[in-house]
Amino acid sequence: MALTPEDDHLTEEGLAPLQDGRVLLIACGALAHEILALKAANGWTHLDLQCLPAKLHLWPDRIVTAVEEAVLERGADYAGVFVVYADCGTGGLLQKKCRELGVEMVEGPHCYSFYEGNEVFAAKAEDEFTAFYLTDFLVRQFDAFVWKPMGLDRHPELRDMYFGNYTKLVYQAQLDDPALDTKARDCAARLGLAYERRLTGYGDLATTLSRVASR
Repeated sequence: MALTPEDDHLTEEGLAPLQDGRVLLIACGALAHEILALKAANGWTHLDLQCLPAKLHLWPDRIVTAVEEAVLERGADYAGVFVVYADCGTGGLLQKKCRELGVEMVEGPHCYSFYEGNEVFAAKAEDEFTAFYLTDFLVRQFDAFVWKPMGLDRHPELRDMYFGNYTKLVYQAQLDDPALDTKARDCAARLGLAYERRLTGYGDLATTLSRVASR
């Protein structure tokens, strides 16, 4: 079964029987498409994926509890567990909890950083504090994760209050997809921001999962 962003809370079905060497990836549902693509491209059949709801990002304090519950529920069945979240607004609490649970997680403050590459993103940080970032997932799910939760569908006059201090929208493209580019441009126009597209690919997500897979 292929997971989609719309089914971002699901677990892969039809998995091989658990055995030594299998690793459970507990991941943000916003990364489901990318992780499945990397698994397929690299033949990482020993990595099993469980996605937590992407909408947890609307309440970052809930991410730590959800990850802990998933690790405790399924971790004992695996040779290893890896948490495919960055800090994601938890203020270091997710890293602390992962240490307590004895599992590792993705380095970086958020997915925008690890897609661009944590070192590259950090080097640009001072010059881009007025940038608003979108990934492939957020371009696809712009209305569900940005426009409607912020009330802009009902009160478009709030746009300038929310985004008045931003100067541009940066689309970090994982895929070279003209349709997503067109949609991202429309997102920038709706927010009244200049548009910039960067083809980042999978960035540090790819190198991190490659390291996990090769252990």
